[in-house]
Amino acid sequence: MKRANAKASLLFAMTVGALAALPSQAQTRPPSSSGIEVFSDLRLLRAVGASVLAQDARLGLGYARLDAFQIGRLVRFNHAGGKCAGYEVLPPAKPGFLSTTEQRQQELNALAHRAGRDMAWSRVGRREMRGAQDPKIAQALTQLEENNLRQFVGWASAFPNRDNRVENPNTHVEALAAKLRQLGASLRAPIQVDLIDHKSTKQKSIRVRVPGTSRAQEVVVLGAHFDSISFWRGNAPGADDNASGSANIFDVLRVLLAQGPSARTVEFYWYAGEESGLLGSAEIAKDAKANNRQIIGVLQLDMTLFPGNGEMTIGNTNDYTSSWLREKLVGWNQTYALGARIVDDRCGYACSDHASWYRQGYATLMPFEATMDTMNSKIHSPGDVVSNQLSFRHSMIFSKIGLIFAMELANSGERQPY
Repeated sequence: MKRANAKASLLFAMTVGALAALPSQAQTRPPSSSGIEVFSDLRLLRAVGASVLAQDARLGLGYARLDAFQIGRLVRFNHAGGKCAGYEVLPPAKPGFLSTTEQRQQELNALAHRAGRDMAWSRVGRREMRGAQDPKIAQALTQLEENNLRQFVGWASAFPNRDNRVENPNTHVEALAAKLRQLGASLRAPIQVDLIDHKSTKQKSIRVRVPGTSRAQEVVVLGAHFDSISFWRGNAPGADDNASGSANIFDVLRVLLAQGPSARTVEFYWYAGEESGLLGSAEIAKDAKANNRQIIGVLQLDMTLFPGNGEMTIGNTNDYTSSWLREKLVGWNQTYALGARIVDDRCGYACSDHASWYRQGYATLMPFEATMDTMNSKIHSPGDVVSNQLSFRHSMIFSKIGLIFAMELANSGERQPY
């Protein structure tokens, strides 16, 4: 998880509201011949001395090529200011008539257009209020187990490191894949467990595919990153960031499989290299778009254990997410009496893997453990371990959200209406 600060949130709030009225804010410079291509906040790129090659001032986002030293400075600068990483490493641009810089400018313009559309939809007002419960979903919610979360987080955080940059970056990935195959076999469920290779990292992502029946080509996605990182000496246990979200979707998968097949296909992802610039999810989402996959909605769970605003108070990330799904979250909370107090909040660009999917045009949702200014301060350190400051009762809210998300979207004909 990459932390966002108040300044970045305010910048987004001040600029995105006027998207429809503003022309494209392009500014290009001669591109560098090498470097790591990234999208990041303009102020951060300038702070590390980057040459901004393309930008959209409406979102305060820019494109640059950074060397390893600049990446390190950007990460340290963000961490010191209460925001971690905050950049997306970009897959290679397509060869063709347009230059790389022109293509990146088009991508920024499309991202700004999407954000403007979501903002316009959200101005209309809340639509998803209390509705009629689906008895099957209500019954399935009772099968989620808090102790399963505790056991999974303890297991995952016992690995000394889950960093994508270490010598053996897939030890924990292969262990989780084995655990997933064992789960499928124990439930006699027809699931497909795949390890996904990446060009940007040696670490692999995991995909579990639960095939649909009548509309199998339509896909509902639930995801969490499974890597961890420490900016200090020592291990990176990553209990909250992000063994927690990984545990939530693991238990959602367990309960979902017991319900029998859905109309739509459901896919679960444990992404590689999120902490190093959304590496795994960026390639996966780009591949989905290139293959015209019908992704109905994407849920990202990244940090769910620290009740910074008090138990049962959660953040509803409202930048780079779908207004339609944010409103559904509010409705699900009422309909299924989840008991959460939902607070709108902003995350900043590239704060987690949902940004990869959003940039490719898909509807995304990211509920969060707290508001960004009260989130867990021990992440990205050896201190991110299970402690009495963490609450598995609080984390259970996110398991419930994940199960409702999977079951409702996978058994309906709903799509984003705009």
